[in-house]
Amino acid sequence: MEKISEADLVINPDGSVYHLNLLPEDIADTVITVGDPERIPAITKHFDRIELKKGKREFLTQTGYIGSKRITVLSTGIGTDNIDIVINELDALVNIDFKTRTVNEKLKSLNIIRIGTSGAVQADLPMGTILASSYGLGLDALMHYYEQNNSADEKDILHAAKAHFAEIKGVLPYLTAADPDLLNHFGSGMEKGITVTAPGFYAPQGRQVRAKSTISGFISTINSFNYQNQRITNLEMETAGIYALAKALGHKALSVNGILASRVNYQFSKNPDQVVEAAIQIVLEKLIDYNP
Repeated sequence: MEKISEADLVINPDGSVYHLNLLPEDIADTVITVGDPERIPAITKHFDRIELKKGKREFLTQTGYIGSKRITVLSTGIGTDNIDIVINELDALVNIDFKTRTVNEKLKSLNIIRIGTSGAVQADLPMGTILASSYGLGLDALMHYYEQNNSADEKDILHAAKAHFAEIKGVLPYLTAADPDLLNHFGSGMEKGITVTAPGFYAPQGRQVRAKSTISGFISTINSFNYQNQRITNLEMETAGIYALAKALGHKALSVNGILASRVNYQFSKNPDQVVEAAIQIVLEKLIDYNP
């Protein structure tokens, strides 16, 4: 088997993977990702016990149990550049032998569930909504560096999205569906829709403070997309990268979004922590009885 070079996969002197600072035994088969490191204790306060706490830079990790269910909670920081690091290193932890630097003969598939915040781009989605992303539509560049294998359904929606955004210079979308098993189980009873992942928070999401945006009416362009009753519902910065890279590596992924802003009504939640807590409780309750 071909060995992976020291330059391609960096392993720390203690045997941990470079950025996450984790050993293979440190992570569970179910990984909850959050952007903000301070959101980790908001999740693990519901655990019966915590067996591990580690951290390096913005990548903090806690692994513990709810009953007999072992769960890892990991902070990614903001943006798909960080997602590139997190998903690749999670995969390395479970599918590469660090001693021989070779890919394991038997590959493992992780369940990766993002609990994040987002802004709605549809007027009928009020703040406080908990939404499951049926698809992630990336307006960033991450997946242009990786081979993708889209389904016929993904190709059809992506073709329509490329045509819809064709007049925006420099934007070449990519699209990936949520894992259907995770979506059916965790997304039951939730609002669903296409989540757009942007490469920034301000102009790339249609905001203008002082620097002038080159795209006028960006939110209107986003919320007017509709293909066979599939519409864009919300806007954030990680989901599409998680979906696409997880699929490329054989993992299952779902993004659960607490809607904190209405971009069409120019409003932001007065109780963001309550919205996030509601999303956490829904996911953890559904996780307890999830047996794939």
